Amino acid sequence: MEPAIRHLIYVTRDVNAQLSAQFNARGWDVEVAASARDARRAVRSDAAAGGLLDLSSRFDSHEIVALEPCLTRPNVGWVAATAPGQMQESTLRRLVRDYCYDYITMPYEAPRIVDSVGHAYGMVVLGASDEDETSARSGEGEMVGSCEAMRALFRTIRKVALTDAPVFVSGESGTGKELTAVEIHERSLRRAAPFVAINCGAIPPHLVQSELFGYERGAFTGANQRKIGRIEAAHGGTLFLDEIGDLPLESQASLLRFLQEGRIERLGGHESIDVDVRVISATHIDMHRAMAEGRFRADLYHRLCVLQIEEPPLRARGKDIELLARHMLERFRKDGTRRLRGFSADAIAALHNYAWPGNVRELINRVRRAIVMSEGRQITAHDLELADYVEIAPISLAQAREAAERQAIEVALLHHRGRFGDAAQELGISRVTLYRLLSSHGMRDIHVPPGDPRMLS
Repeated sequence: MEPAIRHLIYVTRDVNAQLSAQFNARGWDVEVAASARDARRAVRSDAAAGGLLDLSSRFDSHEIVALEPCLTRPNVGWVAATAPGQMQESTLRRLVRDYCYDYITMPYEAPRIVDSVGHAYGMVVLGASDEDETSARSGEGEMVGSCEAMRALFRTIRKVALTDAPVFVSGESGTGKELTAVEIHERSLRRAAPFVAINCGAIPPHLVQSELFGYERGAFTGANQRKIGRIEAAHGGTLFLDEIGDLPLESQASLLRFLQEGRIERLGGHESIDVDVRVISATHIDMHRAMAEGRFRADLYHRLCVLQIEEPPLRARGKDIELLARHMLERFRKDGTRRLRGFSADAIAALHNYAWPGNVRELINRVRRAIVMSEGRQITAHDLELADYVEIAPISLAQAREAAERQAIEVALLHHRGRFGDAAQELGISRVTLYRLLSSHGMRDIHVPPGDPRMLS
């Protein structure tokens, strides 16, 4: 609901008293800014406001350029008032095109410009409502999602956070495994103690032992002082072992001994040190294959995998793809110089048609790059570098979503040779929901031909 009193930022050198009176009569609180400095001061608040930029008053070119940062604020809906012929100037034309909801050329009627500013203000309020809704659906901390798979993940996080048992997080690269580990820690009784993360795949094999367990002075050449290892640094808190599948075999034996005994010895030391940590590990590789090939110890895996969490890939998260894209646009909006107003229809279609091999990490990178490189008011499929994933025929947003949903269901059923339970699990939905979607898409009689190449994942 709109507040009873709306705020107007009136940027002008020549105040129009009749116009100000019209705004006051409509319940507007008018704040006049006679310079770029005044305008910057006026837009500091995050509250929604209407903005009237009187370009017909005596602002010189330097002052107009200085006003541009004020126009990028997403909480102000700007309308420009221009003199006849002013829009021939490229600088003014660009400002109005990129930052204003509307413009009116003099001479103008006061009621019309009040209505126009009111409309711009209303659009800002609607945008703020969308942000509030996104925030309400953002799930756990920095984790964003509203699909069934993510809601199930959030429930699992809350459950496992109440115990001290080791947790194993599996999933493709870029799905947010470390965010899950952080959320488990933040919801546990250990949240006041350290959360220490170590990427086992990024440390040279000959340094893994010293990084995990630390060392004493003189333990080896260059060890000029004692160093506390990552395990000891996490005492009382949570140790996150990312890419545990890349841990060298010789270090796996030492880690297993620590998990069994709860004690460590620094390299070069003779003292056994008690360490109390909760271990969360993660990997993107197939651990069963790694164990079968002798690259990972089965006894260590079973110690680490008491509780298991599977991160859903982005392509299986349906409408979350668009939700995440909008969340990232709001989060990184300030990276760009233009005032962007969301994603175009072809961008939404491309988001749903693309397979996202890099998952959420790739989505973040594409949106951030598009924010910087976009030349329009909306991010397009071209800005996302996904122009090849847009249907040739023009389609509505609803049609794009429906097509992507239907395709995901069809591929899942083909992968699992028509087994509804397995297909529902891959999609991150219940069997009942899958039946409902099949009915809504007219797919209850879907045929799975033997030998279809899409049956191979």
